[in-house]
Amino acid sequence: MIKIIILNLMNVKEAINLRKSIRKYQDKPIPDEMINELLNAARLAPSAKNTQSHKYFIVKTKEIKDQLIKHGAFKRPFINEAPLIIVCCADPSEYPESADVDETPVNYAYIDLSIAASFLVLRATELGLGTVFVAWIYRDKIKELLNIPQHYIMPFVIPVGYSAEEPAPKPRKDLKEIII
Repeated sequence: MIKIIILNLMNVKEAINLRKSIRKYQDKPIPDEMINELLNAARLAPSAKNTQSHKYFIVKTKEIKDQLIKHGAFKRPFINEAPLIIVCCADPSEYPESADVDETPVNYAYIDLSIAASFLVLRATELGLGTVFVAWIYRDKIKELLNIPQHYIMPFVIPVGYSAEEPAPKPRKDLKEIII
């Protein structure tokens, strides 16, 4: 039986404004229902030619985390302290070659995975979870330990958990500075 969680949902603008990079987490597991909500948000993201090449490897057991620690998969130790680590990948081989644009299947994979991961992170914010994108990782070690195919791209991992910190908002450029 699936248990439905009803929360006071925020709108997208609120989630965007509330999202912060969280690097300290409470020692509290993330329920499977919430993990499914995060992955479903990513699943619903748009992708080039509806390819949906993104794949997610869920790391939540102490045994797998211990292996990642033992083999030095992450440069930042806080990643291992998160109750959940989502290893974000995409399979470029799922995209057809296209002669009418400059993009390659690898580029499409990076773009689509980034969009999907952003959906996931915003849903996590809505559910009261903290996240951070981490690209400073040892991809070959992670792929080997998690049996991830070598041809998959893996631009980042996303640690997820209940925040144990309240970082101040980071300054942002003014709109005039980003509009050309």
